[in-house]
Amino acid sequence: MVRTEDTSVFPRFLDLDYPNVERGEGVWLTTTDGKRILDACSGGAMVACLGHGVKELAAAAAEQAGRISYFYNHHFTSEPQERLAERLLALAPEMARVRFVSGGSEANETALQLARLYHVDRGDEDRWRVISFAQAYHGSTMGTLALTGRDTVREPYTPYLASHLHIPPSRPTTDPDGEAALEALDRALEQAGPGTVAAFLCEPVSAAALPGSSPSDGFWQGVAERRDDHGFLIVFDEVVTGIGRVGSWLAAHQLPIEPDIVAVGKGLGAGHVPLGGVLVREEIYDAIDRGSREFDLGHTWDGAPLPCAVGLAVLDQIEKGDLVTRVHDRGPSLLAELTGALSGSELVGEVRGRGFLLGFELVDPRDGSSFLPVELDAASLVDDVAFEHGLLLTSTHPQADGFAGDQVLLAPAYTSSDEELAQMVERTAGVIADVEHRVKDRLSGMPNEDRDA
Repeated sequence: MVRTEDTSVFPRFLDLDYPNVERGEGVWLTTTDGKRILDACSGGAMVACLGHGVKELAAAAAEQAGRISYFYNHHFTSEPQERLAERLLALAPEMARVRFVSGGSEANETALQLARLYHVDRGDEDRWRVISFAQAYHGSTMGTLALTGRDTVREPYTPYLASHLHIPPSRPTTDPDGEAALEALDRALEQAGPGTVAAFLCEPVSAAALPGSSPSDGFWQGVAERRDDHGFLIVFDEVVTGIGRVGSWLAAHQLPIEPDIVAVGKGLGAGHVPLGGVLVREEIYDAIDRGSREFDLGHTWDGAPLPCAVGLAVLDQIEKGDLVTRVHDRGPSLLAELTGALSGSELVGEVRGRGFLLGFELVDPRDGSSFLPVELDAASLVDDVAFEHGLLLTSTHPQADGFAGDQVLLAPAYTSSDEELAQMVERTAGVIADVEHRVKDRLSGMPNEDRDA
């Protein structure tokens, strides 16, 4: 363990001792003290979709570095960038152009600015506001932080953030036909003035903030109708779901709606390089082509040869192993296995997911539905206990925002074997059983009214 007082690194959590990982192979991580950890969430942030230590990706990086690793995209292009763009558009032929970036926050920031520029270049300069789901996470830049309605994520930076509008999440368990969310969207449009709304931006399948949840088909159809009526764009944050995570190249391919702009990331670099991208439909590109003819937003590593070369190798590995089909075909049974393994727990509420993006909610075992008391921070307890069980899980603790209870996420590498997936499910069930005992002990000293804190 590396303690805060013993490191020169500025850590994310200043009161946490960090295990020191020495190496990774497949879905296993090994710390410097020899502890082996089964990685059930692709490096913790749903990134390492092909597992760790993939020799083909390392070789692609080394080969490209021997030629040219970097130049600023403002001045040149390269064969890796050109080929990667062609490959992505072949996988998403409804899109027309790709802009490469370094990761998810940059991708969503780029998508946000493209949406604004599209309207400005068409002479519709009043359009700038975005409507998005309140229970969401879209990145850590000032532009993307404004896209969530979660105060615990936004604070203390709210004075810097744009005043976008947010609607409650649409969940099949509470909004099965999507009508409640559509009514909330109508109210938000009226509040903003439809002529000021540039985009509706969301994840087609939620990841970190509400893992594995997606609105009904009726909701998506209603959003498409409102786009036609009011002229805003639909922007999908597929930083997690894109590149095969839910069993299709884009999650959009499973829904009755076609987005105008799609942000991808994470799986495109597969944890071996920082890489993301923004895909746009022809009409978006054409508006800028006919207008300002310039999109000057740039980041240092946008479209650099080395990450693009690795991105090509990632697509090679996914296609060679037919891994998108693997995720599509194996996902439903994996969800069934996880649901069955957790079915006896009084701590677990809804279990859900698509492909290899699964999640479940923790509830107060005293009534089986309420959020757990905020002060318990059961999400952190799950992560800590998981490490004790030799398992890497990722959890989130949004109760204070009032939109959802503690959430636990599983996002295995696409290359996980059936045996490894079975171990992930078994260990997850063991973790939750352990956490349930500890939570019940702590709840025994609390009055029931604290559960709504």
